[in-house]
Amino acid sequence: MPTIAITEANLDISDIERQFKLKRNDDPLFFSEWHLDLSPLSPEEIAYCDRIKRSYLHNRFQGIQDSATKSAINLLVISPLLYLAGCLEPPYKVRTEQPVEIAVTDQDLDQDVIYKGRIDTLVIQEESQNKTYEQLWIVVIESKRPKLNFFEAVPQALTYMMASPNGDLATYAIATNGDGFIFIKQQGHEYAFSSDFSMFSQPNNQLYVVLQILKKITANF
Repeated sequence: MPTIAITEANLDISDIERQFKLKRNDDPLFFSEWHLDLSPLSPEEIAYCDRIKRSYLHNRFQGIQDSATKSAINLLVISPLLYLAGCLEPPYKVRTEQPVEIAVTDQDLDQDVIYKGRIDTLVIQEESQNKTYEQLWIVVIESKRPKLNFFEAVPQALTYMMASPNGDLATYAIATNGDGFIFIKQQGHEYAFSSDFSMFSQPNNQLYVVLQILKKITANF
């Protein structure tokens, strides 16, 4: 059984849908968490989001080859947002570079293959009876090339999500290259996207909404 690195598989959305029998659900109520009943942010949270944006853009424009790597994006954006959303405190735990492995039948190759990779950041919640729910997957795609679209991380994120042990429970992901963000929900054999959010949006800071969605998702865990 051949083993393929997820980052090198060059899968697109149609490949993911076919191999994992997934279907996009366009009903707004399927993924209502990103746009309904979002709680307002406090003045302190708003100020912190503004600071995250300023810090990221300052480093982003100092030289993309140095500042838009995965480690920089995690340091400047992901970690602060997870902190604000309460994901770095009990009952949550954060794992980085978490190994992921999933076996699937590749219809094009007419054989079973194993996709292997490492999720950049995984937020988990441990419940009673030692049951672990892996519910928030964060995929960071390096943006060393200025024109690299963050949406290129979506097939990779969906593949990782199919390795979730959650059964029929919802699993969420964020795909980002630092410049833009999109949320993904997968439940059973259905998935959906949020709108995309940009660091370059003016005059509003779209990190406000990113944080609101993070808080809403984790509140639903």
